[in-house]
Amino acid sequence: MIRSKFLLLLLIFVPFVSYSVSNKGEQPYGINLACAEFAEGNMPGVYGKHYRYPGIEELDYFKKKGLTLVRLPFKWERLQPQLFGPLDIVELSRLKEFVSAAEERNMKVILDLHNYARRKIDGKSIVIGTNGLTAEHLADFWKRLVREMRGYTNIYGHGIMNEPHDLSDSLTWFEMVQTSIIAIREVDMKNTIIVGGNDWSSAERWPYMSDTLKYLFDPADNLMFEAHVYFDKDASGSYRGTYDEEEASPFKGVERVKPFVKWLKENNFRGLIGEYGVPDNDERWLVTLDNFLSYIQDEGINATYWAGGPWWGKYKLRITPDRGKDRPQMKIVGKYLYTESDLSEQVFIK
Repeated sequence: MIRSKFLLLLLIFVPFVSYSVSNKGEQPYGINLACAEFAEGNMPGVYGKHYRYPGIEELDYFKKKGLTLVRLPFKWERLQPQLFGPLDIVELSRLKEFVSAAEERNMKVILDLHNYARRKIDGKSIVIGTNGLTAEHLADFWKRLVREMRGYTNIYGHGIMNEPHDLSDSLTWFEMVQTSIIAIREVDMKNTIIVGGNDWSSAERWPYMSDTLKYLFDPADNLMFEAHVYFDKDASGSYRGTYDEEEASPFKGVERVKPFVKWLKENNFRGLIGEYGVPDNDERWLVTLDNFLSYIQDEGINATYWAGGPWWGKYKLRITPDRGKDRPQMKIVGKYLYTESDLSEQVFIK
């Protein structure tokens, strides 16, 4: 019923033709370049003081290392100051400047709305589906942004939302995503839409927190599903304790990601690990990391490490070099540059 309903809407409002293309071939690994989403407590904040977009120095470093996919986190409130309003011209120009720089370097970009299914309104964090914040607001934002980005050749995917969690019973994550998919396809029938999972996009909890996403309807049949995997005890990526205190093991990451991989296979879907990372304080974390990346590479799943970018200070997961010296994690991350995907898909072009 769900698929039939949305197909009817698209047949009425969005004329399209279809042809088959192959999605076989190398899929790139890459990096999160964070900083544009910093300072959630300061919205919109002062550019250069509370947040900034990564620069060409970050792009050049990771391109040299062979990592050609960038997941770019950014904030809804900064790009669209008023709900249903126009995009902020200055902020949009900053995002476009970054995407253009990546395009010049033949690097792909994931546009990652880093809002956790929330938006700051009058200083308060409001969950979509409560206090008048609707799925239609989110869909409107995406339709406006996608329309602006159609001219770029290096958009790897539109990441609908980073790590939705603790949502209201009044509106499901499935409904939010489906509404945005329909809005996006009114203006872009070409680029991939990337759908994160519910409950912090947990790969381990995916089968029982995100299983309904398999019923999403995309008239372009061009979805990718994004899970996150960390290897500490609570899977949060905080890594508060030592390797032993976090009850880590060489194959902890493999164990954590297997439910997501199984779900992808059962449904013939493409998958991405949008965030993963380890601390710099114990060589055993690197063994766990190596085993994890080897496993997902064999399964045809690519990934973006958390995180690179400026302003990380002494953050122990950071992978941007210190004073020109590579971080310890790079010797493992740099081994995994591509994976082979053998899925085929149906693509619709307006």
